[in-house]
Amino acid sequence: MGRLEGKTALVTGAAHGIGLATVHAMAREGAMVWAVDRDAKGLEALRDVPRVQVALLDVTDAAGITRLAGQVGSLGVLFNCAGYVHHGTVLDCTDAAWDTTMAINVKSMFWLIKAFLPGMLRARTGSIVNMSSMASSVKGATNRFAYSTSKAAVIGLTKSVAIDHIREGVRCNAICPGIVDTPSLKDRMSAMPDPEAATKAFIARQPTGRLARAEEIAPLVVYLASDEASFVTGAIYSIDGGITL
Repeated sequence: MGRLEGKTALVTGAAHGIGLATVHAMAREGAMVWAVDRDAKGLEALRDVPRVQVALLDVTDAAGITRLAGQVGSLGVLFNCAGYVHHGTVLDCTDAAWDTTMAINVKSMFWLIKAFLPGMLRARTGSIVNMSSMASSVKGATNRFAYSTSKAAVIGLTKSVAIDHIREGVRCNAICPGIVDTPSLKDRMSAMPDPEAATKAFIARQPTGRLARAEEIAPLVVYLASDEASFVTGAIYSIDGGITL
């Protein structure tokens, strides 16, 4: 029997990177997984995966989240993985960039938790896992002003949900990855004036001398989603290859 047998999970940002790796990991562990993303083409690869149901969702669409909650019903696990990385300092950040960052990285979690938490409370069980980052209140990161601010907010959100519902069977934790080799990172490096130099600079930041693979992050999410982590709530897990040492 898998560690998530009998649980229904929902993963946002499921078409690529950590979200995609986690969908596969959760399904292998026996969960019924709703894989949601705004990238319809990216979701196609998941349509034939056993125990996986796909759905289009823009996490900044409150009405869409409400409709999805009605379609999905009660969840045992919610993994808020969808995110956006803005590059720049406070002086580079426009109002539009700030609003986009906060909407995708923070407000979406507020809306999704608010939509699915009542069902968890009725069942008196549930695990919420939020994607934060080492670039947050954990560690400063250059040219990540809006992103780091949003991910610090995720840590506060996580602890607030955890303490408010600690006696009602619902747990809420956050993970803080280091630099992970994902399609999003590749796209951002490709957009830089010298992609090769950018790649070397990202790798140089990691004491391990390499980037993480998404498949190395997913097992931590599975653990936090499982009953093995039943005594874990309000925790902020760094999984960063030593970048915060």
